[in-house]
Amino acid sequence: MADKTLDTKGLNCPLPILKAKKAIAEVPVGGTLEVLATDPGAVGDFEAFCRQTKHELVESNETGGLYRFLIKRTA
Repeated sequence: MADKTLDTKGLNCPLPILKAKKAIAEVPVGGTLEVLATDPGAVGDFEAFCRQTKHELVESNETGGLYRFLIKRTA
């Protein structure tokens, strides 16, 4: 279970990333942020976000047009 869940369904780039950046700051180091999105571009966006911020993309999946990302805060 994630420490925090962020619902960005219906939002397009760059809003899911901007909201995730703010939300992950509220998660303790070592904790996780679950992001729910409907923008297919979010897959590449969150992969890049995690590479750039050094947070760990623990899980990424899609079911019926709903994308779910689980990000572990590393710093």
